[in-house]
Amino acid sequence: MEPVTDPEQLIKSEDPQHPANLICELCRKFYSWGWVTGTGGGTSIRHHDHIFIAPSGVQKELMQPANMFVMDYKTRGYLRKPTDLKPSACTPLFLAAFDRGAGCCIHTHSQWAVLVTLLVERDLGKDACFEIECIEQIKGIPKGRGKPGNLGYFDRLRIPIIENTAHEEDLTASLEEAMQRYPDTYAVLVRRHGIYVWGDTVQKAKTQCESLDYIFQLAVEMRKQQLLWARPQTVWGRFRARFESSTSFLPSGYHAQLYP
Repeated sequence: MEPVTDPEQLIKSEDPQHPANLICELCRKFYSWGWVTGTGGGTSIRHHDHIFIAPSGVQKELMQPANMFVMDYKTRGYLRKPTDLKPSACTPLFLAAFDRGAGCCIHTHSQWAVLVTLLVERDLGKDACFEIECIEQIKGIPKGRGKPGNLGYFDRLRIPIIENTAHEEDLTASLEEAMQRYPDTYAVLVRRHGIYVWGDTVQKAKTQCESLDYIFQLAVEMRKQQLLWARPQTVWGRFRARFESSTSFLPSGYHAQLYP
């Protein structure tokens, strides 16, 4: 790639698909959907060896291309750095996704994502991941890195959950560990915080983020109706599910799922 002589040219383009323009458009959409209120959340796109990153502290619905940070993927040095803005604290987590071959990474503070992490903790414990199956929208999620096609209706979707930290960048190690434990995942939930979702392209990352948010909202509503997210996979779990399905009242703290 040719050396950058004028950093400002990195973010100037009439093409709406240019990363600097596209990040602004995505942030406006995500704000309108309630995913990135109060300057929270973030988005980053890798274009060849350039990483375009939305800054910290800028209202997402007002984002402009001039606000973008641009990093060299190989050296991890900034090619363009607005002097009046702070780099996103999400940057090392975005880079972890790019190291796995992603072309785009999205971080939201979706309320549905947060609620799902709390339900899993209450009902299944802190070590459990979010699991669901037999929901049509699961088809919007790929099978895994290097695997052709997307999950099917009868497949089980698993999203790991990591614990939140006081500072965003301190999530990096646990995010990378979750990526290693669940190599097929394209998302990691952060308890009481939100979610990171990545995809091979911008379009795929956005599709997956939308699909997951739909699934999380549905999961919260299913729990209100005492409906199972997935079929129990043990003898005791099957017995328990049958018992609970015939019981109109569940004692406090009694959960309706059991994973292996």
